Amino acid sequence: MHPILIVAFILLASNLALGQTQAQLDRGKYIFTISGCKSCHTDTKVESQIMSGGTGIKTPFGIFYGPNITPDKEFGIGKWSDEDFVKAIRKGISPSGDHYFPSFPYTSYTNLTTADILDLKTYIFSLKPSRTPSKSHQIKIPFNIRFFQLFWKWLFFNEGPYVYNVKRGEDWNRGAYITNGLGHCGECHTQRNILGGIDNTKFLGGASNGISGGTVPNITQDHKTGIGNWTNQDLLTFLTMGMLPDGDFVGGTMAEVSKNISELTVYDSEAMALYLKSIPPIHNVVEK
Repeated sequence: MHPILIVAFILLASNLALGQTQAQLDRGKYIFTISGCKSCHTDTKVESQIMSGGTGIKTPFGIFYGPNITPDKEFGIGKWSDEDFVKAIRKGISPSGDHYFPSFPYTSYTNLTTADILDLKTYIFSLKPSRTPSKSHQIKIPFNIRFFQLFWKWLFFNEGPYVYNVKRGEDWNRGAYITNGLGHCGECHTQRNILGGIDNTKFLGGASNGISGGTVPNITQDHKTGIGNWTNQDLLTFLTMGMLPDGDFVGGTMAEVSKNISELTVYDSEAMALYLKSIPPIHNVVEK
């Protein structure tokens, strides 16, 4: 082959590789944002480096801290392979074989496609490494025994990925994927039992004891206790702006979640609204 053609071929291959990497980074950043990774893995109270470890999440079982998941090879996840990352997201298992506590919502992230998981990894590995050690969880005995998580999974965990519902359209399935996978809405908006398992008979019906002990509203289509009176435009306005039908804006923990989901594309916002509108009504008064 002529030397000029060889150089041209190398340049073309390099440009294609760079283009693919940038596309992966862009997709990964979108998944990262919608999934709310920064919220749990960054201690914003002390302006720490992004993904270097989060503030404590108070639960009935103790306090859980989001670990350092920057690409640092000692204190982060820099040594993780693609297979390690997929196993963590899909199965809730660490590279060493330990079971993660469900404070890490792998129970929802398991729905993600392998392509989305790897794009997310590409973006996280593009961030600056941090040599900040992860904080140890402060969990009550016996809930701090990781081996017991295996039995918890047998009871409450359904491994993914998301299964396309052929009885529904493309838009509805995309909305379900975002709501139940990327957005992991059910993790907070559904009541849990005494073992911390989600009660799917009350899916998205609200919770009296949500994150940090606060209440989480019912977002099913019940007209009295949920959002059944919201119009489709009300729902789209909420998803894109965080504004409620009465003109008020969400606060507290939901304010940051709202900021994340406001980054949804128009198509994804409409798909999510379509799916939420299809959720059966559950009459559930969330007690404060």
